[in-house]
Amino acid sequence: MLLIGMFDSPFVRRVAVTMRLLGLEFEHANWSVGKDLERIREYNPLGRVPTLVTPAGERLFESSAILDWLDENAGPERALLPPSGPDRRQALNLMAMATGAAEKGLMQLYERAFRPEDKRHPPWVERCRLQMSASLAAIDRYTGERGASQWLVGRRMTQADITVTCAFTFLNDALRIAEDRVMYESLATLAARCESLPAFQETREAFAAPSG
Repeated sequence: MLLIGMFDSPFVRRVAVTMRLLGLEFEHANWSVGKDLERIREYNPLGRVPTLVTPAGERLFESSAILDWLDENAGPERALLPPSGPDRRQALNLMAMATGAAEKGLMQLYERAFRPEDKRHPPWVERCRLQMSASLAAIDRYTGERGASQWLVGRRMTQADITVTCAFTFLNDALRIAEDRVMYESLATLAARCESLPAFQETREAFAAPSG
C-alpha cells in the first residue's frame, strides 16, 4: 500500500496511526501539497492528501473514506470504529468536532500565510478561532465527564481517540492552543496518553507553522 501525504497533516496522520495500530505495512510518500502538487495529482485529481493506493491498485481519497476501507478490511473484531448504536454515533460526533476544529485551525493559518497583511479579515479569523475553540472545549468537557475511563468511547481505543489526538497535537503545534492548559486539561491528558504509544510516536511530524 502507498500512503501519500505528510504526517504533519492530522488527516494523513490519523490514517497512518490507524494502519500502524492494525499492523499494516505501507510505503509512505512524504509529499507536500505545496511543492509536490503535480506528483500528488497523478494519483488524486484534486491534489489533496491523504490518498491511499490499495494493494489492488484502487485509489482512495479523503481520510474518512480510507478509514472506512481499513475498518472493513480489518473485520468487526479489530475495526477501530464501533459498528453501530450509540457508541458509533458518539465516536462519529467526536471525530466530526475534532476534524472541524482542525479545519478551522487551517483556515486561520492560511489567512496568515497566503494573504497580504492588508488583505486579511480579522472578523473571519476570529470566527474561525471561536469555532475551533468551542469544538475543542466541548470535546474537553466530554473527556472530563468520562472520569476514570481511559478512552473516549467504550473500553478500548477507537477512531475517536486517534482523530481527537491527531487534531489536538496538530493545533497545538500550529497555534499553541495548549498554552492555556486549564481550558483543555482533560483533552491534553488524553492526547499525551495516546502520543506516548508507538503508533503515534512513529508518525509524529511537528507542523511548522507559517510566519507572517
